[in-house]
Amino acid sequence: MKALLDRVREHKTGQRVGIWSLCSAHPVVIEAALREAKGSGGQVLIEATSNQVNQFGGYTGMKPADFCAYVGAIATKVGLAADQILLGGDHLGPNSWQDRDCAQAMEHASKLIADYVAAGFRKIHLDCSMSCADDPRPLSDSQVSERAATLCEVAERSWREAAGEPPVYIIGTEVPVPGGAAEELETLAVTSPAAAAVTLEAHRNAFASQGLQDAWSRVIGMVVQPGVEFDHHKVIDYVPQNAQALKQWIEAQPNLVFEAHSTDYQMPVMLRALVQDHFAILKVGPAVTFALREVLWAFDDIAREIHGEKAVRLKETVLKVMHENPAHWRSYYTDGSRMEFDMQYSLSDRIRYYWNVPEIRGACDALLRSLGGKAVPLTLLSQYLPNQYAAIRAQRLENNSRAILLDGIAHVLRGYARACGPVA
Repeated sequence: MKALLDRVREHKTGQRVGIWSLCSAHPVVIEAALREAKGSGGQVLIEATSNQVNQFGGYTGMKPADFCAYVGAIATKVGLAADQILLGGDHLGPNSWQDRDCAQAMEHASKLIADYVAAGFRKIHLDCSMSCADDPRPLSDSQVSERAATLCEVAERSWREAAGEPPVYIIGTEVPVPGGAAEELETLAVTSPAAAAVTLEAHRNAFASQGLQDAWSRVIGMVVQPGVEFDHHKVIDYVPQNAQALKQWIEAQPNLVFEAHSTDYQMPVMLRALVQDHFAILKVGPAVTFALREVLWAFDDIAREIHGEKAVRLKETVLKVMHENPAHWRSYYTDGSRMEFDMQYSLSDRIRYYWNVPEIRGACDALLRSLGGKAVPLTLLSQYLPNQYAAIRAQRLENNSRAILLDGIAHVLRGYARACGPVA
């Protein structure tokens, strides 16, 4: 974690640098991120969420140790050194067991935290903001912070048993809905300094009451709402002047920065503004798999132009599987008049839950093979993938389907890397 701690220290001493965090389990997305880190010589922070990876396998089928090995195997393929990879756990708490009573949910959350830390995750977001089946709604600040401190104690014990670097912690609960809002949004209320102060003090007191002063010294970030979000069809852009009171408040908090969630689809200038205003950790997820889908959809159209009726029908395959298994999108896409449109093009990108289905994975592989034997015609690249067309023309990118797919993803990640880098 030294690289992350150094980055926070640099930011707090006036350098206004940051770090971006990738929240995705897709192998091609992770590969693109690792290749970018290898090319820049810097670190890459990859995070798993509690419903994605947990002791029961999550929706990826991976336990924490499995995810570490999975990322490690991709890093070996890319040739990236292990010390350039930072692993974090996002929304670790009772989130996946809200339908259980608090005692059982917290028991599962304790096992979750212990397994994450034992596996090698060292950036831990403690999130106990959600009510369990027998809880009041909403929970009080003291209840949330006491549960977070209980899980921190578990994390500290797991770290001491596993040895290695001590974990660092992110606190705070005032976050956008993971994966984007399901309802139409117009504006968002920015967290007030008063609310941030209450959250910070409640956690400080809870940690102290459980003898966790040493762990408290490793709390480096706090999640608040900076006024950024996206729904199915539009993005709520960051407005710097709305967060000036928060900016001034965090400047008085030593060794603490903000972590911004749901920064997906923000314009590069706004990502940079977020870092300048002390949102030094930027989380991104759906925007990257959205970019993956954009390239694959373009490839589907290109293949039809080249191969006609013999082309692999990726779009049709994906939509068929999503209709057959609607659990991951049914509660999000409720307008029947635009359901198929949202299934493909919604910014919440619920397709990301389906890429690992064997039928879809096979169709993706077949599509890439059908375009991989020779260069993709430049005229079709100009039509469907103009960014990659320009890079190929400038000899910055190889003309093959794999390289083009990786570049489509990396195009998003580079915007984050520039926003988090030193001011030129």
